[in-house]
Amino acid sequence: MASKTEIARQFIEAIPHSRALGMQLTELSDGVAVIEMPYDSRLVGDPETGVIHGGAVSALMDTCCGAAVMSHPANPGGTATIDLRIDYMRAAKPGQRITARATCYHVTRSVAFVRATATDEDADNPVAAATGAFTVEGSR
Repeated sequence: MASKTEIARQFIEAIPHSRALGMQLTELSDGVAVIEMPYDSRLVGDPETGVIHGGAVSALMDTCCGAAVMSHPANPGGTATIDLRIDYMRAAKPGQRITARATCYHVTRSVAFVRATATDEDADNPVAAATGAFTVEGSR
């Protein structure tokens, strides 16, 4: 039987939107997820600068947060986004991979709470930060 972490990994990798954006799950364990998205000129929001559209960054962060919730030991099942606030701090550098890292830091009977950051290759200078609430499905 597959572990909860493996089931979460298979689920995330099977999402057509995630595949279309080139997302790659690189870490998943006990409430922490890391997903990378390579630079793709099809995702550019400003042709003059080559900057990736904020919607692609938003999708990356939402998917990463959901993966973190799914892998948390206190979550018995799947999840869905209730609320996700994203603060964009700067544009990602054109040509660079964007990496999201999310941590599910608190789980109640029905809601999981998550924090996340997205960075390009300058990992010390975030592109965006997010906080969110996600459903906890199933009963404990």
